[in-house]
Amino acid sequence: MQDLEDLNRVMQRQVPIIALESHEEARTLELITRLAIKRNQSLYQWTLTDGLRRTSFGEEADGPNTRKAIDALTYIKSKANPGLYVLCDLHPFMDDATVVRLLKDIALQHEQQPKTLLLLSHALELPPEIARLCARFKFAMPDETQLMHLVKEEARRWGEQTKQRVRTDPESLRQLISHLKGVTLSDARHLVRGAIADDGAITDTDLPQVNKAKFALMDMEAILSFEYDTADFADVAGLKAMKEWLAIRKSAFFAANPANQPKGLMLLGMQGAGKSLAAKAIAGSWKLPLLRLDMGALYNKFFGETEKNLREALQLAEHMAPCVLWMDEIEKAIGQDQNDNGVSQRLLGTLLTWMAERKSPVFMVATANNIEALPPELIRKGRFDEVFFVDLPGADARHEIFRIHLRKRGLQPQFELANCVLMTEGFSGAEIEQAVVSAMHLASARSVPLGEALLLEEISRTRPLSVLMAEKLSALREWAMARAVAAD
Repeated sequence: MQDLEDLNRVMQRQVPIIALESHEEARTLELITRLAIKRNQSLYQWTLTDGLRRTSFGEEADGPNTRKAIDALTYIKSKANPGLYVLCDLHPFMDDATVVRLLKDIALQHEQQPKTLLLLSHALELPPEIARLCARFKFAMPDETQLMHLVKEEARRWGEQTKQRVRTDPESLRQLISHLKGVTLSDARHLVRGAIADDGAITDTDLPQVNKAKFALMDMEAILSFEYDTADFADVAGLKAMKEWLAIRKSAFFAANPANQPKGLMLLGMQGAGKSLAAKAIAGSWKLPLLRLDMGALYNKFFGETEKNLREALQLAEHMAPCVLWMDEIEKAIGQDQNDNGVSQRLLGTLLTWMAERKSPVFMVATANNIEALPPELIRKGRFDEVFFVDLPGADARHEIFRIHLRKRGLQPQFELANCVLMTEGFSGAEIEQAVVSAMHLASARSVPLGEALLLEEISRTRPLSVLMAEKLSALREWAMARAVAAD
């Protein structure tokens, strides 16, 4: 077992304190017990409810009542035998100066009295006094083989209970395994049980609920979400240059050599120009999961939590790889804000480090509306494979946008669209779609078929952003002319 070997290597370095972050306490204790047997070391466990006690072997702790953290650490420091000491959920006491000092005392005595402290909690913030005396260890998430074994095990268990076979198909099973990446084995087991118990089957209809429960477990629902409503490039009008660029690089992304894999792109443009749809179409056409990272939701009032949110979101994206990671309105989190106590700069540093060092196949698509807020470190050459400017659609693209939105609503226009295309000069794709929707409502209210006159009537009522924000659009185009590639 790889986790067992990895933890053993950490212990061989003679580190006095090891921080173990895990939600799987029972599984972690089982692994530590196996390791203690392998290393022929005594093993003790402390909890607030039971105090310090011997586990399966080793000499019994014969000290006073050790339920309080200070009493347990005092006992370990002064009288306890050499061995492994697992301290469960010590994190609430890490702001107590006496607890911190006792941990440091035990660590400093390690050469003379080899007592290794294993701090086991769901999350651990180590005080700087002991951080340098401590090693962190995180257990590997289950791989596809382990997850497949788990699914088969749960299907067999359900079959024994109900005397029925679990219904599924290879594609649904493959997708379920892919969507279970990034969670612990125990959490994956609960998710699989829920999917099977619902109707005795594993189908694509289970996936939305599995993902919703998964992100809730990881407390990432508001920050990182799984997008089910992807698109295809047939649903995206224009953007010819970007489509060609992606088509050329698609095979390289799925190649075995990570050195040649494209890392991602940035899309700049006005609101409603089609950046979000393009991000969805990349995932849909490449048949990859799409994760949407809400940059504005990253912020937390507690110091350090914002950066932690980003690190955890990026880590989850890597567990879900291969996937597309869509960072929506990236300037909301890492814009050049001088009044956020340096949070945006720390976020930028975290993101740039990840972009430079990641090895997993995560294709990053960043969208931005306000280029003035973007730090130059992010948009310089080399950060992204390419920076595309998504301008307002031209005449051919607008004609196709009308056809796409009419077709999506089951309408085949019996009239020419030339006048509608001409009247929507300066409109975004979103504004054209809204004109179509409004014209449909108007036709329904008047009990008449949708025709050119109703479309033109709604178009004439619309004041596009290109008019309301003409100066901003002009500045954006001027900026993009020298720094970005036209997407169309």
